Amino acid sequence: MPIVPLHGHDALRARLAEARDRGALPQSLLLHGESGVGKQRLALWLAQSILCEGDTRPCASCRQCRYSLELSHPDLIWAFPRPKLKDSDPSLDDIKFDLGQAAQDRAKAGGLYPPPPGSDGIFVATTRLLVQMASVTPAMARRKVIVVGDADRMAPPLENAEAPAANAFLKLLEEPPADTNIILTSSAPGALLPTIRSRVVAIRVAPLGEDAMRAWLEEPLVKEALDKAHLPGRIDERLRLAGGAPGRLLASQESSAAADAARRLLEVALSGDRARLLRVSLAQGSSGARGAFTDILDALTVELHERSRTAVESADERTARNAARAVSVVEESKVLAAGNVSPQLITASLLRDLSRVLAPP
Repeated sequence: MPIVPLHGHDALRARLAEARDRGALPQSLLLHGESGVGKQRLALWLAQSILCEGDTRPCASCRQCRYSLELSHPDLIWAFPRPKLKDSDPSLDDIKFDLGQAAQDRAKAGGLYPPPPGSDGIFVATTRLLVQMASVTPAMARRKVIVVGDADRMAPPLENAEAPAANAFLKLLEEPPADTNIILTSSAPGALLPTIRSRVVAIRVAPLGEDAMRAWLEEPLVKEALDKAHLPGRIDERLRLAGGAPGRLLASQESSAAADAARRLLEVALSGDRARLLRVSLAQGSSGARGAFTDILDALTVELHERSRTAVESADERTARNAARAVSVVEESKVLAAGNVSPQLITASLLRDLSRVLAPP
């Protein structure tokens, strides 16, 4: 089944199509803008238009377009943050299979998906795969297109052994093969390595206008996904919540669940009940849920900042100071969560420390 059509960005699409038709489209592009405005969907549209063999591109009916819309085109490589594979040195075939499966999961959902968990990333092994794929002759179309979503989540090389892959990717951005286009997207372009930013042409993607947002909200698959997320049913309310960024609505369910979990952890920590602390820690889940756990820690930081702000406004200096100290405790837990430590062990230690730091006089 094809993914939900792209709505909006009409002026930008016209500019990109005109540059493509003149042969002036930069081979290495960076689409940047607010989170959720549809940068990756726009990148996929541009990829489809590059691969299309119809008279009006993208025609949506030729073989190239059909495969592109189903996210199954062999010459369209879509990389985005994924959990790190358990194998410390996964093969390129393993990485390719994982990305392919993840893309098909997104295709089954109509291309509607929440933001990746905080622990997901684009790791060096994926970078190696992209460099290899760029060197391969196109399988179906005249060109290949590599789309890298959330490129600011690319992990920098940590060891000397990883440097060749990073350098090869920089070289790829600077001088792509003649038959290859590379499109990066980012909501935080400032977080990209300067060596990456200097090798791409940056284009800002603005939020959607109201007409485009309404058209997107009327899509049957969109309605179904947002209803499942228990969002307000009225379109006007959904428009207000989105603020021109459809992805914000898709993220709301996960954000709400993480915030609820963070508030429960804070409540348990404040209770000081050791038996309850242990039960909650054991129920936290295994390393397989590491991404969701990282999101909960992020939400817990937000809750503590809010607690500190409220205390300052009410001149409660002690509570404000303790909340600030608690933020440092959570940040230390985030460092552990990025490693190989079980979420259960991290939660047990975190709740114990929070209980001590936040304990009333």
